[in-house]
Amino acid sequence: MLHQVTGKQQNSKMCLVCGLKNPFGLKGSFYELENKELVCIFTPSEMHQSYPGRLHGGITTALLDETIGRAIMIQYEEMMWGVTVEFTTKFKKPVPIDQELRVVGRITSDTSRFFEGTGEILLPDGDVAATGYGKYVKMPLEKIADFDATGQEWKIVHTEGDPKAIEL
Repeated sequence: MLHQVTGKQQNSKMCLVCGLKNPFGLKGSFYELENKELVCIFTPSEMHQSYPGRLHGGITTALLDETIGRAIMIQYEEMMWGVTVEFTTKFKKPVPIDQELRVVGRITSDTSRFFEGTGEILLPDGDVAATGYGKYVKMPLEKIADFDATGQEWKIVHTEGDPKAIEL
């Protein structure tokens, strides 16, 4: 099903998942959809593999965790941050490298202190390669890390390749 993109989220400088200047990073781009889901689009390379041609399972989990954890931002006017309390990944199919992939995340529960979500990594043919569930505690950014938005280059970076709609 085709979903309209309603917004794009920030990238940073050095994050493993979204850092645009991290030489080992995935350089994922995060798009908010009309159905309140978040999609990360990325292309893993050889440096992200475990077995030849396969994305490392830890990186698979990091992608799911990041995408689900960021999905909370869709629901709030101000930045909402969370710290992972628990996370479960189920691996269903090998995740290839050197192909554009999509990670989908959504919030399934949101209380005053915690939020929970689910997500999946979709292969180019639409098959589900891995699923994830996460529980997060809401926390102000200043309690999580010493974060300087300017120094970390935390900003929305638009490109000509940004999609207007994404097929899920």
